[in-house]
Amino acid sequence: MDDGLRVTDRLVIPDAELRERFSRSSGPGGQGVNTTDSRVELSFDLAGSPSVPEALRARALDRLAGRLVDGVLTVAASEYRAQLANREAARERMGALLREAVAPPPKPRRPTRPSRAAKERRLAEKKRQSQRKRDRRVDGD
Repeated sequence: MDDGLRVTDRLVIPDAELRERFSRSSGPGGQGVNTTDSRVELSFDLAGSPSVPEALRARALDRLAGRLVDGVLTVAASEYRAQLANREAARERMGALLREAVAPPPKPRRPTRPSRAAKERRLAEKKRQSQRKRDRRVDGD
């Protein structure tokens, strides 16, 4: 947690743009769960961030539209007993979400058609299967 959140080789979110909130967590922890603020909420203002290039920001805002609240992406982590482990988990999750959101779109699929040989193989297999079923039939004659 020193130089920021590394999303890709070229995109690093500075720690100053990340907000952490701590609260009491449900789950494992015994009596300590009632006294320790181990749950972590990590927030990042994606819409207003100067560190994300405009093209990547537009793509990420579009892909994460369902998860954003006023342009802010929030991730919560409470699966560990230790606050530090939850902080690391929240940062990992935030990085993975942003990495997936700014990834370039996949190449468009080039439509193809089955070859003539493939069509013939399919039809031959259908005939074989049909013959097999016909041979199993018991005629009522």
